[in-house]
Amino acid sequence: MVVEYIPFEFLQTHKPYFSQTMEISLRGKTALVTGASRGIGAAIAKSFAEAGAQVMLSSRKEESLRAVAKQIDGETDIFAANTGDIEQGQACVDATMKRFGKIDILVNNAATNPYYGDTLGVDSARFDKTFQVNLKGPLFWSQAVFNASMKKNPGVILNIASVGGLRAEQGLGVYNLTKAAIIHLTSQLACELGRTRVVGIAPGLVKTAFAAVLVENLGDKLASALPTKRLGEPQDIANLALFLCSDLASWITGETYVIDGGAGVHSGSM
Repeated sequence: MVVEYIPFEFLQTHKPYFSQTMEISLRGKTALVTGASRGIGAAIAKSFAEAGAQVMLSSRKEESLRAVAKQIDGETDIFAANTGDIEQGQACVDATMKRFGKIDILVNNAATNPYYGDTLGVDSARFDKTFQVNLKGPLFWSQAVFNASMKKNPGVILNIASVGGLRAEQGLGVYNLTKAAIIHLTSQLACELGRTRVVGIAPGLVKTAFAAVLVENLGDKLASALPTKRLGEPQDIANLALFLCSDLASWITGETYVIDGGAGVHSGSM
């Protein structure tokens, strides 16, 4: 679409969208980020705080949370909780409300992958653990945040999925089932929650401790096959998360965005 003329009045009322340098700000907002003690979660928490948000960092290990919080320049707090534990999730939400008074943004980032192998070879215990953390956790943390804050003051729920939720691949079938479910949960909640936006990110292979085995064994080979010639960094995901959770993305909901260095256009899978 070619725009030949933009009325002066329109430019005056939409200045933030036409400034020469676009600043993505979260000033005045409060975010709760799960899995925030390392990798993608830590990068998101740091980026949000630097953009002006108050941030509650959560993950299982308090010591790791404190170490990350010390590296962040901004207003933060921490709460140790297991994402797969609904009662701990409610306690974390309660603590965030008590500390900051509201929750504008929830980032469901925490995940686990205790099993690698054929999908039909999984045992019940590891299947249950994967779904407990990767799917049940985000659903009930979203429920707790919505009831505590977003029902009256609409916000943003961001779900971190995976390209594996869109593409079949060897060894990660059970994990990818949970990520496919998260992608659908994103669109389903967006349909139901209306003004509370629900969006998702589906990363490809990112250099994190969570993906260390893949990165160490296949990283160079996979990177060389990508159009961008590199693997992802946690900050790549944080940059997109910052935009999606900001007011600049206020007309976006229900969608999950792939960020994989071009893996999908190269071969259809990674």
